[in-house]
Amino acid sequence: MATESSEGEDESKMVGGNQQLMVEDDLREMANKAAWSVSSCKPGNGVTALRDDNLDTYWQSDGAQPHLVNIQFQKKVKLQLVVLYVDFKLDESYTPSKISIRAGDGFHNLKEVKTVELIKPTGWVYISLSGNDPRETFVNTFMLQIAVLSNHLNGRDTHVRQIKVYGPRLNPIPHQPFQFTSREFITYSTVR
Repeated sequence: MATESSEGEDESKMVGGNQQLMVEDDLREMANKAAWSVSSCKPGNGVTALRDDNLDTYWQSDGAQPHLVNIQFQKKVKLQLVVLYVDFKLDESYTPSKISIRAGDGFHNLKEVKTVELIKPTGWVYISLSGNDPRETFVNTFMLQIAVLSNHLNGRDTHVRQIKVYGPRLNPIPHQPFQFTSREFITYSTVR
């Protein structure tokens, strides 16, 4: 289970997790456009284990908390959803229990966007970056930082098996003011 909170909101709690990764069609994976780094890792359990699409590998931190995953983009991007795969059954005290998501232009001005408390999660955990206002559907940022603040059973190091970051899919027709979704509308969207 997980709970979420954004600025000015109480912390949210999440229990469980989904075994299948399911993301809406209007979102696209943005993480391959970024430079990834971690605060620490055990040899062989670094950033590549977070991005290899293999649920049997994991990033294992090696040091004092908080454990950080830094995702830096070359240009400002719109991000809407962060999805983590964690497994309490396999990782026990290495499983994160409290996660903070921060956004900003760089390390110097990161602001907390969400805080999530996980309760024995097994599977994909979805963390929406949208705010309290319905018009705030995404975060526009150069950098996203995922901080593991604490682990289950007071564990020191952490295991995270996968992280995916999603943003809104761009309009397929440049300079088009409308967001057409069907092929038929897109076909007839220009005048000859």
